[in-house]
Amino acid sequence: MQVSVEAGEGLERKLKIQIPTETVETQVESRLKSMVSRVKIDGFRPGKVPLKIVRQHYGDQVFQEVASELIQKSFHDALTQEDLNPAGDPAISTDGIKPGAPLEYTATFEVYPKVELSPVEDLKLEKIKSAVSDADVDNMIETLRKQRTTWEVVDRASTDDDRVTIDFIGKVDGEAFDGGSAEGVAVTIGSGSMIPGFEDKLIGLKAADETTFEVKFPEDYQADHLAGKEAEFEVKLIDVRESALPEVDEEFATAFGVEDGSIEQLRNDIRGNMEREMESRIRAEMKNAVMDQLIESNPLEVPAAIVKHEAETLKKQTAAQMPGADQPIEVYMDEATRRVKLGLILAEVVKKAELKPDPVRVRERVEQMSKDYEDPDEFVRYYQGNPQLLRGIETLVMEDLVVDWIVDRAGVNETECSFDDLMYKSQ
Repeated sequence: MQVSVEAGEGLERKLKIQIPTETVETQVESRLKSMVSRVKIDGFRPGKVPLKIVRQHYGDQVFQEVASELIQKSFHDALTQEDLNPAGDPAISTDGIKPGAPLEYTATFEVYPKVELSPVEDLKLEKIKSAVSDADVDNMIETLRKQRTTWEVVDRASTDDDRVTIDFIGKVDGEAFDGGSAEGVAVTIGSGSMIPGFEDKLIGLKAADETTFEVKFPEDYQADHLAGKEAEFEVKLIDVRESALPEVDEEFATAFGVEDGSIEQLRNDIRGNMEREMESRIRAEMKNAVMDQLIESNPLEVPAAIVKHEAETLKKQTAAQMPGADQPIEVYMDEATRRVKLGLILAEVVKKAELKPDPVRVRERVEQMSKDYEDPDEFVRYYQGNPQLLRGIETLVMEDLVVDWIVDRAGVNETECSFDDLMYKSQ
């Protein structure tokens, strides 16, 4: 077998392979002879068909089968011989394969790049240090109170933050428009749920008051036929309600799972949850920083075929999570490129650091996830019985091991951050 390698643009490689005529003919002849005892041809007894007749009937078919198998085997042998690592399937081209001539073909494909890691010690990372204060717990309790807000009818004029119930009819150019009229609609003044200016006109009204006012639809309003137009609304106010927050008492604590209604236990539970969220966010921030720096410090050309495949996977995942979403594949290419680069770099880190999946950490990760479910034990059993799900957890654990290995060796600067800034800085 003769093999030559040509380097194309970027990661493209071309293998030109020639298999001697004798090799092809020997395998064709051997296969035809093995068929003599098995084939059935009219006019001949089973096992007595002459080789010449078998060749006439099956020669072309056997030649094509042998050629296909030789191409497949010789391609893999050539990869080993030339120490090439293909990314994706090759495109096979020939000038025609004919009996009595050498089997010649060209395999065009991309190879994976060789990853040479930059020194991990040169990486500069920021490690966040935070804590949950009593004030943070107070703020969370206040948030929980607002989640259980009740609305009580009051006999007064409406003000900001009140919830009013209204009937309204909207008109543009004197004509009612679709969606512009409704009855019994609850509007919280200042929430921004109505078009700009609408809620302001409701301030100062009492139950049974009627009013007419004009507002203008935004220029970028989703309904093109209304965008930028002046509208007139006739409004009747049915009632005014003000918010009432629950007291932080035994009943409140019980509602959040504290069986004895202890306020102190409620605060401890809330603090524990907040600290778990905080640690998770700190970990996520560090992981993102490590991944960003790995990509930045290790420039890498990636195989287009693998990136395209990853983009197609992202597109399918998006469609599964958001039925009806049908964005072009180009939308996913940047994220796909990042993922492929990270995958190659992380694989090299794992190899260099000789990291292996840690069963204990896999188990701990599953148990940590189970705390968010009603039956944690059932959740753990379900994961342990599903190898595919466990492989996903193993991947996450391996990423954690990579982060730990890099943080232990990189330059790390500690930065103080409040709980609120940590948890809500990206919002």
